[in-house]
Amino acid sequence: MDVRSALKRAITQLRDANVPSFTLSAELLLLHAISRDRTWLYAHPEEQIPMASVETFFSFLARRAAGEPTQYITGKQEFWGLELEVTPDVLIPRPETEHVVEVALDRLAVRTIRAGHKQTLTGDGLQIVDIGTGSGCIAIALAKELSAAAIVATDISAAALDVARRNAARHSFASRLHFVQSNLFDDLKVAAGKFDLIVSNPPYIGRNEKSSLMREVRDHEPGVALYGGEEGYEFYADLIAQAARSLMHGGILVLELGHNSLAAVQPLLDAPDWTTVSVTNDLSGVARVIAAEKA
Repeated sequence: MDVRSALKRAITQLRDANVPSFTLSAELLLLHAISRDRTWLYAHPEEQIPMASVETFFSFLARRAAGEPTQYITGKQEFWGLELEVTPDVLIPRPETEHVVEVALDRLAVRTIRAGHKQTLTGDGLQIVDIGTGSGCIAIALAKELSAAAIVATDISAAALDVARRNAARHSFASRLHFVQSNLFDDLKVAAGKFDLIVSNPPYIGRNEKSSLMREVRDHEPGVALYGGEEGYEFYADLIAQAARSLMHGGILVLELGHNSLAAVQPLLDAPDWTTVSVTNDLSGVARVIAAEKA
């Protein structure tokens, strides 16, 4: 079977199975099966695919048609320009989560300028913690941008931390990231007022929404990283309270929001502990990130 025929058949199969973005999924699975890149794919439509690779490809298609996410089949996802390993032990990094990194870097830059320091932000002296790191995507992106920062990444899941460690090692950040298995800040064992920056993409989907989720999410992504309670926003109260104790004066908190959680989360920051609260929308206009400074 040649490349063109394989791709055409795959697109039809995934479309008939109501797979979203079926053309992209077919391409990515074919590329993974034959270990090629997209440039090669379209430059060699008549190339014959070895039978073993054809069989592998159609086994991938069967899994995708049954609802398994493409990223779990290929074992990878790009985030912040970095290819990361993903497994069913971690959430698949979404493009929207890159806004957490953007807001964190912007906030740190503003704080640096306000303090009268050089605008070149290396992270020198900064203490950062990523709560609920999952694949490590946020922590690793910050390590990429802040070459001198000390970064701690926590997760309640030991299996998720194993994935995050491998991703850090893959991009040569293992020596700069410290991973701790912990529920929120419980096992960090650090002094109050230690951190300059706390970031988190916490569980924020309500269990009452489970039936409405896409099957790729509902049936395959880890529930401990998805569900923040019956309504979805219950996780934020403890996270924000513990962050208030853990941030130094002028420290920054940056949190990802669920699609409908702003109304429940913003009042938690309308307290004497917090100042300069801001909300950032994603490209779809959804309130995606909330940030505040320790007063």
